[in-house]
Amino acid sequence: MLMESSSLFRNKISFLSFLVFLLVLSSPCKFIQSPMDFGPLNLLQTTKTASLDFGRIYFNTPLAVLRPESAKEISLLLKLVSASSFSRVITVAARGAGHSINGQAQALNGIVVEMDSLPSSIEIHKSRGLGDYSYVDVSGGTMWIDLLEDTLKEGLAPRSWTDYLYLTIGGTLSNAGISGQTFKYGPQISNVLQLDVVTGTGDLVTCSPTKSPDLFYAVLGGLGQFGIITSARILVQEAPTKVKWVRAFYDDFEKFTRDQELLITTMADKVDYVEGFIVLNEQSIQSSSIAFSPNLTSIIPQLFPSGSSPQIYYCIEFAIHDHPNKHSTLDQVVEEMSKKMSFIPSHIYSVEVSYLYFLNRVKVEEMNLREHGLWDVSHPWLNMFVPKSGIAKFKDLLLETISSNAFEGPILIYPILRDKWNSDASAVLPGPGEERVVYIVGMLRSANPTRCSTICLNDLLTENRKITQTASDPIIGIRAKQYLPHYSSEEHWQDHFGEHQWRRLVRRKTEYDPLNVLAPGQKIFTRRSPKEKLRPNVRSQ
Repeated sequence: MLMESSSLFRNKISFLSFLVFLLVLSSPCKFIQSPMDFGPLNLLQTTKTASLDFGRIYFNTPLAVLRPESAKEISLLLKLVSASSFSRVITVAARGAGHSINGQAQALNGIVVEMDSLPSSIEIHKSRGLGDYSYVDVSGGTMWIDLLEDTLKEGLAPRSWTDYLYLTIGGTLSNAGISGQTFKYGPQISNVLQLDVVTGTGDLVTCSPTKSPDLFYAVLGGLGQFGIITSARILVQEAPTKVKWVRAFYDDFEKFTRDQELLITTMADKVDYVEGFIVLNEQSIQSSSIAFSPNLTSIIPQLFPSGSSPQIYYCIEFAIHDHPNKHSTLDQVVEEMSKKMSFIPSHIYSVEVSYLYFLNRVKVEEMNLREHGLWDVSHPWLNMFVPKSGIAKFKDLLLETISSNAFEGPILIYPILRDKWNSDASAVLPGPGEERVVYIVGMLRSANPTRCSTICLNDLLTENRKITQTASDPIIGIRAKQYLPHYSSEEHWQDHFGEHQWRRLVRRKTEYDPLNVLAPGQKIFTRRSPKEKLRPNVRSQ
């Protein structure tokens, strides 16, 4: 009893000491001055966004918020938190655009670092000739849309994208960053030349494939576990001016996937973007046609005639860039490619748009959803990587689990190529390793508050868990893994990474964030005191 009381007393003293620590840091008086002549850290009690993300499922309130004006302020914060014995319970999470789904960028009773306060910096370096390449140095809190607009002024653009551009550089590089260009150029983390990182111990490190390479690859796809990205050097290339945007519809899943794989392998030199989606109902056509072409809704009576039994369709979406060195017109290329595809006869549609419009197409859908009050709602999303050998079985699992009539939002499904990913990075793909083609499936549904109560939302989350558990069950044999993973136990995280990658993750965590200060919202590691040691703790097989 005495030991319990003593422990409780020490905990209370530690917590009170840390409150004093926060007050000192937040004070306008310069009680704390770094050796490098920093001013005091301006810690805020909270902000409107610190406990909020796009998912609107978790709302974890931090103890304080830092809106840094430099990487050195982030470094100072992490050094103080790591070195102070009275701050052993405090964690730190970096928040970019807040587009996480399950509270990954939140820090309950910790400190949230809002990266959008960092000064936006975009420095473009054009190629000076043969053997040289163009790149851009950009701050970690800058959004991809801002980077796109700046590089386009120089006739350049990054090679790999996400579908939605109002995300930060550091945010997507901490996960992977995927879209319809991934099959060609790899994810965004495969297009990075250099990073500036603040580790969990507060060290400011510039890293690359040749300088501190272990940290470089650890941070890329590292879910924020090893450091906070404050700057990145990203490959850029000549940007097209126009894009031919094409959609072809299918009533047969095997033909749909076969043609997708044809596009990303045999026709990879002709096509620049490949995605696809499942057409569950009329709403699937209507919501996906807002940016593409409102006229596409005219095919609804053909696909869903009145009085007919429910029918599932599939749509391949691909794009061809108009480059000056192309010898054929965009229409000629589309015609040549379509002759080798097996879509429903006469059900292929295309529009020609600017490159900027195409890359920023989801913004049009966002504006429509905001207009109808359906953007700031809960988003119980689920994203999965599925090996080629398991994609048909996964599709069946998906359609058996969800209600096709009530589903609101797109279900994306498209292939990527394993050899475009660097296995040294922290992001993991599912096995077997000999399968070159892996599919990404994104269930991007919304919980309309007028039709979906809290009970309804919980039911949707239960469906997600059922799909995840079944698809990752070795007995079932689908062998899928989550992208933007969300687990609540170390056991599930070990299963996600696999034995080899888990050991590597633990080693890197011990090296760069030994006290488990960073990214508590991922729920991979528990905050430790300086006296504790992190052990691999891999289960025996």
